Amino acid sequence: MEKIHLSDHFTYKKILRFTISPILMMFITSIYWIVDGFFLSNYASSSAFAGVNLIFPIIMIVACVGFMFGAGGAALVSKYLGEKKVEKANKTFSLLTYTTLIMGLVLGLVFFFTIRPIAQGFAGINSVATSEEMIDNAELYGRIMMGGVILFMMQGYFHCFFSVNETSHLGFIFSLSSGLVNMLLDYILVGVMQYGAAGAAAASLTGMFISTAGPLLYFRLRKNNLIRLGKPEFDIKDIFKSVTNGSSEFVGNVSSSLIAILFNMQLLKYIGETGVAAYGVIGYVCFIFFSIFSGYTMGISPVIAYNYGAKNKSELSNVIKLSFNFVAVAGFLMTVLSLALSRPLSMIFARSYPELLELSVRAMIIYSVCYFIAGFSMFGSGLFTALNNGLLSALISICRTLVFQVAAVLLLPLLMGVDGIWLSIVVAELLATILTMIIVFKKQKAYGYNLTPKWKSQAK
Repeated sequence: MEKIHLSDHFTYKKILRFTISPILMMFITSIYWIVDGFFLSNYASSSAFAGVNLIFPIIMIVACVGFMFGAGGAALVSKYLGEKKVEKANKTFSLLTYTTLIMGLVLGLVFFFTIRPIAQGFAGINSVATSEEMIDNAELYGRIMMGGVILFMMQGYFHCFFSVNETSHLGFIFSLSSGLVNMLLDYILVGVMQYGAAGAAAASLTGMFISTAGPLLYFRLRKNNLIRLGKPEFDIKDIFKSVTNGSSEFVGNVSSSLIAILFNMQLLKYIGETGVAAYGVIGYVCFIFFSIFSGYTMGISPVIAYNYGAKNKSELSNVIKLSFNFVAVAGFLMTVLSLALSRPLSMIFARSYPELLELSVRAMIIYSVCYFIAGFSMFGSGLFTALNNGLLSALISICRTLVFQVAAVLLLPLLMGVDGIWLSIVVAELLATILTMIIVFKKQKAYGYNLTPKWKSQAK
């Protein structure tokens, strides 16, 4: 099959071929947490399941530093390639890789010693008593994950660069290998040996080691890569630009983690530990569905950045139009699937707990509407990252999560009770989509793309 290059003209078929590996790569990554949740909910206590979900947002916040450098750096490196600055692209890639490694070591050490106070702080804010067993499980899982959080960070970092290197299929292979190892170890450590939260953490980190060490060696040793890991050239401007480019991904993921914390607090207040566990079930399903949007955006962003750097306005417009059509169709299909599979998916995690099962089914039905609209704001944010406007991308992410979702999850439960918690995400995504489309259309002239339909242009 003919290899697809960043400089090609893209059709729906070619876009799907180019992005299918990143989509599958993110899908496999999301399976990590699905498998962990399955074994914890079925072979460990409900407190272990709730404890892992209580502390997981903090782990995600730290890990998202790697994704920030990856997404922002991939946009910058792709732009340099579009400008034919190949040597500069390689030096920037190397600089960002080593910077991310150092950040992983520092952050892992800091949070390793502060996990229990953080978990106790979350629980202490709520008036509902939280079991000591739940806190113990949160601490155990958190300490192990923080001890190897550098692997989590580098996995997310390298995910972003396989499409830049025009070898996204290899990223999928690494992710698939690590995912299979994770599943096998979950079965052994949690299912058979009954190690609970500790076994789930150990299984995840072992899988992540494969998808970190493999890409590190691949980009360092293979000589025919489009980008290669070698001697860096320190340039504070490149680091700053990558951070600002990727700030939306970091802010978006951090905000999502903070929202998860806020959801947990509201659920503990209105329901108790069962509510936290139900939100964990929805979270696992969201990982799967949102991985399609994030994987697509990750895969197509280097193409957008390349054409922006090459000043190819017609192809830039073409790729953006096709992308919005893709997320619209994908979002519709996800909503239909979520409605149809709400009970079967909930039973994967909650079949042994009737109260949790019914709560999860109802929550998932309400929650499902958000999938139809979420792709627009997720791709819109990634679009401006690819166009090297991290601040505008961050604005969309902040409004989508930190502003709209916080307001909704605090206000709607006062009016609608528990259902208001689940509905808040739908309201927030709708507001974010409206904001995103306004910005996208207003910035057409500034970035040279044109989203006006052909029939309308011809009429004019």
